[in-house]
Amino acid sequence: MNRTAFHAHFKSTGPVVLPVIHVLDINRTLANLREVIGAGAQGCFLINHDFEPERFLPIIRAARSAYPSLWIGINFLAVTGRVAFPMLAELDAEGCHVDAYWADDACIDEHGQNTEAAEIAAIRADCSWNGLYFGGTCFKKQREVQPENYADAARLAVGAMDVVTTSGVATGEEADLGKITTFRDAIGDTPLALASGISPDNALRYADVDCFMVATGINRPGNFYDIDPDRLAALMGISRHIGQGPQHDAAD
Repeated sequence: MNRTAFHAHFKSTGPVVLPVIHVLDINRTLANLREVIGAGAQGCFLINHDFEPERFLPIIRAARSAYPSLWIGINFLAVTGRVAFPMLAELDAEGCHVDAYWADDACIDEHGQNTEAAEIAAIRADCSWNGLYFGGTCFKKQREVQPENYADAARLAVGAMDVVTTSGVATGEEADLGKITTFRDAIGDTPLALASGISPDNALRYADVDCFMVATGINRPGNFYDIDPDRLAALMGISRHIGQGPQHDAAD
């Protein structure tokens, strides 16, 4: 998938805004999904930040049942595609389709020893799940990669996933702009997602990113779990502004 196809898939010329919902229970998750839909966001990711994947599965099923046509991606925290893809195929088989999987760690080795990433790709190909794969590369809380190796890691990620996904150093921390420039140059026409530190206050700085995966930057102040509709609306407005391009900026 190239950048043009990615944006066409979501019908968005600016960065695709995908709120990340830290799930606690079914009712709270559904309330947040209503905020996603009300803001006109292109979809969302659900993540089990507080408990194991097995307790997460009924929430996924309930979300899909409540919103059959909503684009919903999943992150099983700290679980690679090796385990996740067969689980997603099982959900698919029972009629619960998940549109994307986001792995914090896509197991990319910047030195080229990518046996594990290749095994994950083979598992994905062998199972019946056909969603998009957002693969964490030089990602927060994973094995540290030195900045001088970012470009190599990013280039190697291109063939292993649909959307190369990176972050700042921690949840809620802005990504270094130099890192984003390095990734953008290294991956060419492959979509790039940023999964930490985005907010309405800084989003314009990341106009070269194709997808904003955002939680703390749009949540209610001091609240790890619930979307603030005003902050999400503000970020959606900035995404549309970016999508109108530099000619719009010149006219402002």
